[in-house]
Amino acid sequence: MAMSEATGELAAKYGPWALITGASDGTGLAFARRLAGQGINLILVARSADKLKAAASELTALGVECVTASVDLSAADAAAQIAKAAGDREVGLLITNAGADPNGSRFLDKDISAWDGLVTMNVNTTMHLAHHFGQGMKARGRGGMILVSSGACYGGMNGIAAYCASKGFVLNFAEGLWAELRHVGVDVLTLVLGRTDTPSHRKILEESGQAIPEDMAKPEEVAEVGLRQLPHGPIWNWGQENDVSGYAPNSPDDRRAKIVYIEQMMPSYNTND
Repeated sequence: MAMSEATGELAAKYGPWALITGASDGTGLAFARRLAGQGINLILVARSADKLKAAASELTALGVECVTASVDLSAADAAAQIAKAAGDREVGLLITNAGADPNGSRFLDKDISAWDGLVTMNVNTTMHLAHHFGQGMKARGRGGMILVSSGACYGGMNGIAAYCASKGFVLNFAEGLWAELRHVGVDVLTLVLGRTDTPSHRKILEESGQAIPEDMAKPEEVAEVGLRQLPHGPIWNWGQENDVSGYAPNSPDDRRAKIVYIEQMMPSYNTND
């Protein structure tokens, strides 16, 4: 189904509010534009207050409400700040889109505080947001979470050890959440991306002296595919069908089947019944 045909369906299932981290540009802003076009109000989270203000001005012109929160997601209290900004609004869709590695360094060449911040952003803040907003989704029996990730989640690589590890957490966390929340009407998807044409990725490439690839995914395409795949979690590997392993050890279909099989073999772990 084309997204244009689904007007109103996203709002009915995931509205009335969506919360997006990393929402001031790139894929986060692309998600926001698409959701605004569906009539879903937005809570936009990013570090830059100026960029957030510009994004909110653009999106409110589409007829939706926007709340902005300038938050450093690597701060220990980031999730608490975001929860405070959201207040009692009914958040039915959570998109954790921020999470690039800003360090551009091998593990031992940076102070450990840099890696603490990266892990806090990708692991702790993501987990706390899913817990806080997931409570309301479970109680209402509807909602969705898109945890944006990277192909680095499938194994360690030279130069991005902590980043790979943090994205590996997102992969397993999303699968576990999908296994739990699918029983209560809440969709969970980790959107595993390859190279995507975002300002942060371009900055990393430029600072490291790498050429800008011509085949990078466009943010608008990422948002369209992510929202379309959300009901079919727990994993979507960018540019690949769900029955293809591609750069992963096994395909999303195989991983999903394994989760369901283990649940059936060990029903005591399923506390939703």
